[in-house]
Amino acid sequence: MKEPTRDPQARILALSPRGQECIRAVEDALRGVDSISALVLGGSCASGTQGPESDIDIGLYYEDARPFSIDAIRAAASGLSDGTPPTVTGFYEWGPWVNGGAWISTPRGKVDFLYRSLEHVERTVEEARRGIMRRHFEQQPAYGFYSVIYLAEISICVPLHDPDGRIRKLKERIREYPGELKAAIVRECLWSAEFTLAAARGFASKRDPYGTAGCLTRAAAELTQVLFALNETYFIGDKSAMRSMRQFATLPKGYTDDLAQVLARPGRTPGELGISVDALAGLWRAVVELADGMYSPRFRLG
Repeated sequence: MKEPTRDPQARILALSPRGQECIRAVEDALRGVDSISALVLGGSCASGTQGPESDIDIGLYYEDARPFSIDAIRAAASGLSDGTPPTVTGFYEWGPWVNGGAWISTPRGKVDFLYRSLEHVERTVEEARRGIMRRHFEQQPAYGFYSVIYLAEISICVPLHDPDGRIRKLKERIREYPGELKAAIVRECLWSAEFTLAAARGFASKRDPYGTAGCLTRAAAELTQVLFALNETYFIGDKSAMRSMRQFATLPKGYTDDLAQVLARPGRTPGELGISVDALAGLWRAVVELADGMYSPRFRLG
């Protein structure tokens, strides 16, 4: 995933006047908060995919040894608010990866604060460069949080305040998609999808839509990770995954339409459920073919 522009100011100037005013208001509100190591514009406004109603996502980076004051963040959020009480969390109240933040309704639109530990992000980047991806299913719908999302966030973000250059250095570290990460995702996620599809056949034969549909969506999520890796694009979340995949150069013909058709109506009878499993298995084989020898099964099934 490449940055939409190398010039942060140009990215901000591409926003609506209302969006630019909102960012200036956020910067003013947070200027007096100590221990914010870096402040970035993230989300769709950073990637250039925002719409008129898009939230403005602001990443607040801190050092574990000297985190900012939550009371100070609460005061800043209240100052930005249109009168609606903002939701402000402590550290790690949302979970270990999306580790806290705020939801604020402002006169210029909705603003989200997202806390990020710099050390955690830096460790995750170094792990990714060694081919390690972590996931946390409970963190967020629909399929959990993948650690590669941290790399996607860094790749697209627009630094608003980076006095020590730590965001800039992280951007340099992940400018090229790590080859070890690509190989690991292809290997591990294709195996997970293959294993899951084998379980899906058992559920389908027992006329079990609950188990079959769960396996189909799980296998589809694994294939999504593989396709992002094959296209050397950092996965940033499920909301935009299907839209992003439609733009990929490396993608089985008709993949997103075929996947949508399978998931829209898996069926109720063993025959219908079995057809859905076969269809998704066909998509799995097409992705394996695109992997061009990068995949071999971990164990023999059956």
